[in-house]
Amino acid sequence: MKLTETEVRYVANLANLNLTADEIDGMVRDLGSVLEHMDRLAGIDTEGVEPMSQVLYEADETATLRPDVERAPLGNELALANAPSPGSGYFKVPKVIER
Repeated sequence: MKLTETEVRYVANLANLNLTADEIDGMVRDLGSVLEHMDRLAGIDTEGVEPMSQVLYEADETATLRPDVERAPLGNELALANAPSPGSGYFKVPKVIER
C-alpha cells in the first residue's frame, strides 16, 4: 500500500501535529515501509496454526500472570484523594488542546 503526502497530512491534523515538509517526507517514507511490512505479514500462510490468547513459554497456563482475585472497587473519594484539583467527583485538568 502506497501512502500519500495527503494522507500523512490528514493523520497529522487528526493528531494535532504541526509537521515540517521534511518531517512529512520522512513520515511518508517511514510509515509507507511499515505498511509494506504489514502487507508482507498479511501474506504469510497461517493455515493450521492454532490461535493463541497468550504467548507463554512451556510452563503452567498462567506462568507469568498474577492470580485473578476479586477486590472491592477503589471508590471515588479514595481515587480523588491525591488529585491536585478534584471537583464534583471528577479530576479537573487544564485544557491542553487548542485549535
